Amino acid sequence: MPESQAGVLWTSDEQLVKLAREGDRPALEELFRRHFDVAYRVAHRLLGNEQDALDAVQDAMLKAVQHLNDFGGRSEFRTWLLKIVNHAALDAGRRRRRRPTVRLVESESNGPEPAITDDPAQGLQRDDLRRLLDGALDKLSPTTRATFVLFAEADLGYKEIAECLGVPIGTVMSRIFYARHNLQSFLEGTDAL
Repeated sequence: MPESQAGVLWTSDEQLVKLAREGDRPALEELFRRHFDVAYRVAHRLLGNEQDALDAVQDAMLKAVQHLNDFGGRSEFRTWLLKIVNHAALDAGRRRRRRPTVRLVESESNGPEPAITDDPAQGLQRDDLRRLLDGALDKLSPTTRATFVLFAEADLGYKEIAECLGVPIGTVMSRIFYARHNLQSFLEGTDAL
């Protein structure tokens, strides 16, 4: 388990937030390191572009550092951070429009996404499915896409998504239903499934 410079064991986000507010830089770094992957996956699914996603996550983390004292603990830190990531990604998307991801060369240095080390044919099939899913997500409205991405990529529950987006739980439920229905309709009959 990581330790701060003072030797304090970090077991929860709440402890890390407390230490970070007191100026413990390693605690702050650990707090963001814990949630970087999920923040990146959410931003990447919303924006469809690695560099835009990294920029959005960086913007979100800077805002979170600046407003860490505003975090009241009414929700999990992860939920609060993902709310900021969602807003940063939506802002970036409005500025740049969603661009499709085009990879010229597959390599292990392509960013935080895990490398595929098993059967190459299975890896190609996953890439095809990922492209199909990205295309299907592009067809959803930004609010429906954000709701579904928080559900599917960040593994947030309905209540957490409602807190993150500032909407009622019923709205979250209907958006997820609508997203599933439309994604299923779009992907029906494809060979990648």
